[in-house]
Amino acid sequence: MSDQESSAAQWRRLARHVSAKINMAWWFDKLAVPLLVSSLIGSCLILMARRELVQFPWTKTVIIGLVLLLAMGLMAWWRARSHFESPARALVRIEASMRMRNSLSAAKQGVTPWPSLPETIDDGTRWRWSRLLAPLLAAVLFLGTSLFLPVSARTDSGEGPLDEPQPWKDLQADIEALGEDNTVQEEYLKELENRLDQLRRKKEQEWYSHSSVEATDALRKMHGSELERMERNLRKAERALNNLQKADGKMSDAGKQRMLNEFEKALQGLDQGKMKPNQKLLDQLKELDPGNLEQLSGEKLDQLRENMKQHAKNCQQCQGGGEPGGQGQGDGEDWLDDLLNEGPGNGGPQEEQPGGNGGRNRGPGPAPGVLGQISPDVNSGDLEGLESKDLSKSLPGDLLELNDGEHEVDRSKVGLRTGGNVGGEAKGGARVWKDSLLPSEKSALKEFFK
Repeated sequence: MSDQESSAAQWRRLARHVSAKINMAWWFDKLAVPLLVSSLIGSCLILMARRELVQFPWTKTVIIGLVLLLAMGLMAWWRARSHFESPARALVRIEASMRMRNSLSAAKQGVTPWPSLPETIDDGTRWRWSRLLAPLLAAVLFLGTSLFLPVSARTDSGEGPLDEPQPWKDLQADIEALGEDNTVQEEYLKELENRLDQLRRKKEQEWYSHSSVEATDALRKMHGSELERMERNLRKAERALNNLQKADGKMSDAGKQRMLNEFEKALQGLDQGKMKPNQKLLDQLKELDPGNLEQLSGEKLDQLRENMKQHAKNCQQCQGGGEPGGQGQGDGEDWLDDLLNEGPGNGGPQEEQPGGNGGRNRGPGPAPGVLGQISPDVNSGDLEGLESKDLSKSLPGDLLELNDGEHEVDRSKVGLRTGGNVGGEAKGGARVWKDSLLPSEKSALKEFFK
């Protein structure tokens, strides 16, 4: 390669280097502001994410940061490309800065030979590192602070994890108690546990939301109604068996039929509800014939009734009603109904009492119930108003008296009359109280009645 070709290659390489340096400077200049703003916003988002999340997603954050940086670089290049310089223009810049009197442009056109490359090259540009590095250092400072600054997550605070709602704990305690005592069948407990787990699988921030509270309340009411229904039916069935066992054949047919119907209705309620007693007890009740209790020994029947009482007591304790071993609300209401209905013909304990109907003590016998029988002659009668003769206590607006009357019509004949003329001047103004009027009002009145 000749000296001319070597010099031409050196000058062109130098022009490309200067062109690249100028273009890169313009690109850095357009990238500074978006980089600074994006790093500030990104650092705030990183701090919030580290505070709210238990485990910070480092991989996703790095990928999102690289994609964002690439997008900003492309945007800065698009904005700066109008200021880019080509190698030919950079060659002109070099010869102008070094005052070469267009020797490089003439050599490029082949008019003059390429000059030799001097030891010192002045392309007329200088790097301003303060302007270039300030946005970059600020962005690194913001991001580094947000990544390495100690921040405690919300769930890792000193208070510990968010506490479950109290109804969830109550339902879980009922599930454990009913399953441990084998009070109800497993299918109902599994369904209740699944519905409770669906509420637990939500985010902790949504545990106390409006929808979660409504779902919890609906589940709690459903469970409470099932407990109450099962307890009531167990007590009804046990009471019916108790009455049939104590009657020992002395109960009337009507009373016995009433107890049988009550037992059958209670057994049907136990078999049809969502919450059912354990299968062993339910099978024993289904196989039992309450009309022929004489076939069972008293010990077995007492054991069956005691088992039913224990199951009803377990249901009552899950509801939180009354002291252990006490009488539930439903049991008290049913006991009161039976007490009011006791009497002859109702299957109560007073069915066979001495006396009455020709007996030694005469009379109709004992009272049919605590409140007695209702008389069949009770009549509401016609509605009648109350009339008060004392008018001293009457109030304005009270009706005092009603009288029938007719309109008084003047039936006298009226003959022809002549039309009247104005007999005098109008005196309407004289009826106005002039003394209390202001002077302006008096003048207005005079003007009106002229």
